[in-house]
Amino acid sequence: MKTTLLVVGKTTDPHIIALIDDYRKRLSHYLPFEMQVIPELKNAKNLSFEQQKQQEGELILKAVGDSSHVILLDEHGREYRSIEFADYMQKRMSTGQDLVFVVGGPYGFSPDVYARANGKISLSQMTFSHQMIRLIFVEQIYRAMTILRNEPYHHE
Repeated sequence: MKTTLLVVGKTTDPHIIALIDDYRKRLSHYLPFEMQVIPELKNAKNLSFEQQKQQEGELILKAVGDSSHVILLDEHGREYRSIEFADYMQKRMSTGQDLVFVVGGPYGFSPDVYARANGKISLSQMTFSHQMIRLIFVEQIYRAMTILRNEPYHHE
């Protein structure tokens, strides 16, 4: 089973990139993990929000394929405590099915992406930048792996 964080647009802040890379390296000891970037749309300023969501949605659907279990990081998704998320990850990993978490563009997801998704997760009721969400979520996957192995990273 491979776990992928699929994101729209690249991360530009070098500090955030360094931290994400650190957690990606740590994760390699626990599970196959990759971060896949869908390039930002060209001429997005000439498109309506709905057109942007639709075009990004087509690229997302192409990237996730038909057989992966797809979870959208969405403000209307289910919130988990870290231990609950670790349990969720363990259940998903036991299926052997590839797992793809998706961070959409600035205007959210198209109806087609929502229809394809197997679920939604919200990291908070607060709003974070798309770049920060990447870091926060990669850290949470790492935290989940350390919880599952009873390693001393998470304290509760």
